[in-house]
Amino acid sequence: MKPKVLLETGFRRMEATFSPDDLERLHDVADVIWGIDEPLPDEVLEEHRSEIFAFVCAQWRYGDVSDFPSLKAILEVSGRHPSPQILDYDFCRQHGIRVLSCAPAFGPMVAETALGFAIDCARGITREHVNFVNGDERYFWGSNEDTFTLFDRTVGYVGFGGLATHLTLLLAPFRCKIQVYDPWRTDQYLVEQGVMPVTLEMLLQSSEVIFVLAIPSVENEAMLDREKLSLIQPKAVFLLMSRSHVVDFDALTDLLYQGRFRAAIDVFPEEPVPKNHPIRQAPNVILSAHRAGSVPDDLKLIGHMVVNDIEAMAQGLPPFSMQNDIPEITSHLP
Repeated sequence: MKPKVLLETGFRRMEATFSPDDLERLHDVADVIWGIDEPLPDEVLEEHRSEIFAFVCAQWRYGDVSDFPSLKAILEVSGRHPSPQILDYDFCRQHGIRVLSCAPAFGPMVAETALGFAIDCARGITREHVNFVNGDERYFWGSNEDTFTLFDRTVGYVGFGGLATHLTLLLAPFRCKIQVYDPWRTDQYLVEQGVMPVTLEMLLQSSEVIFVLAIPSVENEAMLDREKLSLIQPKAVFLLMSRSHVVDFDALTDLLYQGRFRAAIDVFPEEPVPKNHPIRQAPNVILSAHRAGSVPDDLKLIGHMVVNDIEAMAQGLPPFSMQNDIPEITSHLP
């Protein structure tokens, strides 16, 4: 008998999440409940409550996880593990319920955008395009007085997870010296990855390009406050790629108005960003509407990973595509 899989992808539309082949494969290995782009009715949940083997969902909104006696897996498709405020991880671990995240699907997309932002900011590409459109173009040296290439530069990562791993591969041709601040990694681990562990203060003071790649935690909210951001050197490039949770965004906005450094921002404290937010008019910044990880073809990797792991677990095998719950990390999620 096929395991029953409740499929409710929420804000991620089915067609955008699964290729036709992967969706067919999912139906081959599982008895799919729901699986349409509409909110799941309560009566459907109640009808199948006792038999659900796995949830595929954008967020956990189904109440007490102990009310599902056959449950073996929760596969989230939003991009991060559910908050421990809404999901009882202890119960899941005690009862062998896997909690899996599709976060690895976003690494290549976001890393590519981060590299593009870094080159753009360092070389002034967008800035000089705007100048040209406005009839204020500066030829040759005049438009390059404050630009630099990425070759042989000192680069800093705030956070060293999957996204950083993909970015490091993309930066390899530039021969960058990469230094990392990540309290979740040992110094020895970082050294073995070919990067240099440093304090956050040293990273901010000495890096010419800074990538913010850390995931949110209870402890790191606004970790990059005004005092820390003020350590960034004047010609540096600051790239906010993971979550704005880790930055004092008001302080960041103010420092950009002061011309302290250049930046590119893909994530914001409030989305959509209010029309009157001062960041919209800030100088020396490239703004992107949280689109680094939203390439249509690549988003289907989420569905591919989901089906891989449903298929594996249906055969009594461990999941191998999505990101497993790591208690030491998920227990600190906000």
